[in-house]
Amino acid sequence: RIQANALRQSFANRLLALIRTHVFDNGLVLVAEEMRHLESAGFTFLLPAGSIYDPPEKAGLASFTCEMALRGCGPRDSRQYIDDLDNLGIDRGESVSNTHTSYSGSSLAENLHAGLEIFVDVIREPHLPPNLMEAGRQVLIQEVLSIEDEPSQKLMQELRARHIRPPYGLPSQGTLDSIEGIDHEDIVQFWEKQYVPGGTVLGVAGRFDWDALLEHVGNLLGKWPAAKIDELPTGERGQRQLHLPYESNQTHIGIAYPSVPYSDPDYFHASAGVGALSSGSSARLFTEVREKRGLCYTVYASYYSTRHEGAVMCYAGTTAERAQETLDVTLQELMRLPDGIEPFELQRLKARVKSSLMMQQESSMSRTMAIVRDWYHLGRVRTRDELGAEIDALTLESINAYLKDHPPRDLTVVTLGPTPLTVAE
Repeated sequence: RIQANALRQSFANRLLALIRTHVFDNGLVLVAEEMRHLESAGFTFLLPAGSIYDPPEKAGLASFTCEMALRGCGPRDSRQYIDDLDNLGIDRGESVSNTHTSYSGSSLAENLHAGLEIFVDVIREPHLPPNLMEAGRQVLIQEVLSIEDEPSQKLMQELRARHIRPPYGLPSQGTLDSIEGIDHEDIVQFWEKQYVPGGTVLGVAGRFDWDALLEHVGNLLGKWPAAKIDELPTGERGQRQLHLPYESNQTHIGIAYPSVPYSDPDYFHASAGVGALSSGSSARLFTEVREKRGLCYTVYASYYSTRHEGAVMCYAGTTAERAQETLDVTLQELMRLPDGIEPFELQRLKARVKSSLMMQQESSMSRTMAIVRDWYHLGRVRTRDELGAEIDALTLESINAYLKDHPPRDLTVVTLGPTPLTVAE
């Protein structure tokens, strides 16, 4: 009876995580996961149209193109586009990263096909209206100004730009000067060159019929003229220590060091180290830097990855008077990471990761984002069961061996505040 129940549960789990893929002749990839316990369906289009493809003098072009693509498409003007999505109850979002432009949506499963039709028009038939160029430009200008007004964001942007090999670490927003220099022809040319099927991934998750979905996407995008985007070469990292003068009573500290990329077999070991540093209010950085010494109002570490390299990014915000001590203590915590983590830290890490996986299973849109990320980095999609097994396989011995062999090194340190700080050897 126990074996029979286990078999039934295993079969049920496979039904809940049935992943299908299809590569069309033009290079478009459709990858979908059936989640039959949901009444919704979500989708994400991942297009090879990130900011790495911006000409240096036109930084922000990918973001500008994304903004303009939303201002009318197919038979719809800008107002009708919004009304049609609202009438279908589609929750949506779009973003531009270094490598991709993404368009996402989710709704009741019965509206999946209609929602896909609208977003195919966004991608294939955007109006890119010249008369709305200035309105779109103002949106980007406000985004740039908002970062200038938020020192912590400005600092982390500068940290990524110097630590991640260009062009993959450069900001996607552009600058005020570069945005002012973008004209309508630049938008059209970027769309024609980058909005192509080769390198595009459409991820779908939730309740749907695979055969019907495959036929529908084939009708919508199967005849999209084939074109492919080549990956760009990387350059050298920037200045490893930098201070940005900023008149304020606060100082912002950014520290980065190399890690393995998301596709590396040791990714979860690297992630465990980041979790020990910054996974909740009982993590090391929060406890040692903020709670015990009261040095800063916020401190954290996060993981960042391109297809080719990973990095651990740390941030601390503090007063100018306590900035040097905050930097010193934060570096000390990083440098003791190779000594290993404790059993309670591993237990906490596993609990948080599994909780995140479970929450992801309740959101079809969130799952589509994970699907397309997996496909881009790995060329396949990992199921929830596979991810759970990888987490369960982590041991203190394996994590600590990795941390010992991969200590923080080749640090990039960027500070922003009234006074430069000293980085100890």
